[in-house]
Amino acid sequence: MEENENKIEEVEEIKTIEEAEEKSSNNDGIEIAEDVVSVIAGVAVSEVKGVYGMAGGFAGGISEVFSGKKNLSKGIKVNVENKEVKVDVNIIVEYGVRIPDVAFEIQNRVKKAIEAMTGLKVLETNIHVQGVNTDQTQAKVEKEPVEEVKEEQQ
Repeated sequence: MEENENKIEEVEEIKTIEEAEEKSSNNDGIEIAEDVVSVIAGVAVSEVKGVYGMAGGFAGGISEVFSGKKNLSKGIKVNVENKEVKVDVNIIVEYGVRIPDVAFEIQNRVKKAIEAMTGLKVLETNIHVQGVNTDQTQAKVEKEPVEEVKEEQQ
């Protein structure tokens, strides 16, 4: 008889799937640092075709130089309040890409990555295009032969 009572207690402890999902999505007692969210966003941005790099401030560039490591949160500003996130992304795009398409892809990837990994809700992802990399256009110009115009001397 005692064995059956133990089984009943075990069954009562098992929650429904809905209750388990609700509890896990609440993130009660879990605090995720803004730096962690920034790194998640930075990795998502780095995977988007057309992004040449991140536009960080002077401090971000200096920290990369001294640490020798790539700063994955460079150019990303995150504000987390009440399980909601606002993200600002500062990028440099490659010359020739369609900027609205690149920005839209960044917004989608950042939102999906943050929400999937943290359970936080992304309210907005603002894209700030700070520059265009023209190294590729410079290389093309240098490779093309330049015709010299010779004046006829009389």
